Amino acid sequence: MEDTTQNNIKGARGAQQQIRKLSSSLGSYLLLAVLALLFVAPIAFTIVGSLKPDDLVLLEAGTFKAFLPDRASFQNYWDVFERVDFARFFFNSLFITGAIVLAGLPVNSLAAYAFARLRWRGRRLLFALVLALMIIPLEAIAVPLFFQVTLFGWRNTYAAQILPFIANAFSIYLFYTFFIGLPKELEEAARVDGAGTIRTFFEIIVPVSLPVFASVTILTFLTQWGSFLWPLMVTIDERVRPLPVAIAAFQTLPPLQWGDIMSFGAMMVAPILIVFLVFQKWFVEGVASTGTKG
Repeated sequence: MEDTTQNNIKGARGAQQQIRKLSSSLGSYLLLAVLALLFVAPIAFTIVGSLKPDDLVLLEAGTFKAFLPDRASFQNYWDVFERVDFARFFFNSLFITGAIVLAGLPVNSLAAYAFARLRWRGRRLLFALVLALMIIPLEAIAVPLFFQVTLFGWRNTYAAQILPFIANAFSIYLFYTFFIGLPKELEEAARVDGAGTIRTFFEIIVPVSLPVFASVTILTFLTQWGSFLWPLMVTIDERVRPLPVAIAAFQTLPPLQWGDIMSFGAMMVAPILIVFLVFQKWFVEGVASTGTKG
């Protein structure tokens, strides 16, 4: 009898625990769903607004119709290409961002490897300075950097928008946290086989570090694609103007057509969404690995 009573008590407690876990899970999923809607809503409003006639974009902005593609057409997209040289702006952003990403990967990874694995005088002090650079925003150094690129004659060029951002303190830190957690046996085996430091890095370290390379690639792309302040300071004409500066100027072109502005914004955001969706798995794995190693 006592055993039966104890079993009933244990069963009741187990049921209560399951109910609590289920309630907690439902609450978590509900909160995540609300947050997801808050983040997706502006993107959905932009895409749907780009498909509507200009007179309906603001008229339906305060209602649920703002998220319904009523009388949808692609006329606003054709209008953007007719009013401005969107293809040129897109190429500028793609070229500048791609150059920063491709040049930054070897530069930042090699610097991080030197900090993580090589032993040389002043290494700790220099790495501390690199970490200190992470807390300094671009706005704090924009003016002296502007005078420097002006002195070099780089204003209104691709070089002014690319070279200052190849070396990145945050990218070095991400590579460092990953490299410091790799087993040293990999490099020791390579040295036994006669491989030098550079060969060891490219043939041994790089192949096992693809997640962090993917993470740095995505984060750098997202950051540089939306860069606005610095291109605004160093560009004058449309020849080297990227998309963020171009859309700011496009909003001031008469007549003010909100459907065209939405179309411009949708085409500007599309590459970011594509890159993230394609490399989402790599991004999650890379961030998790850099967070757990080191």
